[in-house]
Amino acid sequence: MPDIVIHVVASALYAALAVHFWNTRWRVRSAAPATASASPPATGLRGWERAAILVPLAVHGALLYSELFAQSDLRFGFAYALSAMLWLAVLFYWLESFVYDLDALQPPALALAALAVPLPVLFPGHVGGAYAGSFEFRLHLLLAMLAYSLFTLALLHGLLMAVLERRLHRKEGATLGALPPLLTLERLLFRLIGAAFLLLTLTLATGFAFSETLFGRAMRLDHKTVFGLLSWLTFGLLLAGRQLHGWRGRTALRWTLSGFVLLLLAYVGSRFVLEVLLGRS
Repeated sequence: MPDIVIHVVASALYAALAVHFWNTRWRVRSAAPATASASPPATGLRGWERAAILVPLAVHGALLYSELFAQSDLRFGFAYALSAMLWLAVLFYWLESFVYDLDALQPPALALAALAVPLPVLFPGHVGGAYAGSFEFRLHLLLAMLAYSLFTLALLHGLLMAVLERRLHRKEGATLGALPPLLTLERLLFRLIGAAFLLLTLTLATGFAFSETLFGRAMRLDHKTVFGLLSWLTFGLLLAGRQLHGWRGRTALRWTLSGFVLLLLAYVGSRFVLEVLLGRS
């Protein structure tokens, strides 16, 4: 089966599930106050829904692996980064749905994943040579890509919380009645940040460990390293503040935004280096 067909099938499955959850969860819960006499909307994923989400998720993951790591040449670009980020989003909400009722978050995650799956076919990115195909480089790149993706999801999650909190203060909460409670969203935010912080730690560690192997010298404190360390320190302080002082709400959002900006500055530098390296191959 041609790759483009597999991409289209995975995208169509994501889209069909997004429509299903929109009709059975979001619309029903948003209209619940007006139809209080009707039967209450379903909560929690049913068994067949969990299995159905796993199908495009597995196909999407297999596509990412074959495109990024199974081939002899490394291929990477913004399309792969977006595709990986949305794959992680669907996986994260699927796993967390065993603990929390996240049905209302499924439609946007699945719909965006449906759009992201075919992007690598349309924008194939850059192909690297032998250097970019080394195990050390691919491991470091994989960890960095996962860390960036989870931090991006954390930022979007935090912004969603800020919008919800503002509407609640303005007594407009009914318009977002399908979303989980703020406390649930907050727990999910710090789970995202905690997982991303671990991946960023491993990214920096492999960068220091493999620098001599990849570049023939110890890692220098260049642009991406300095901003990467500052971002790591910022998120580390945020997690410590959460644990020791119970930071939440706007304080947590400000620290999250600050850490993300620093990480973005590091990414711009590393992205430039990656473009140069792959462009020379």
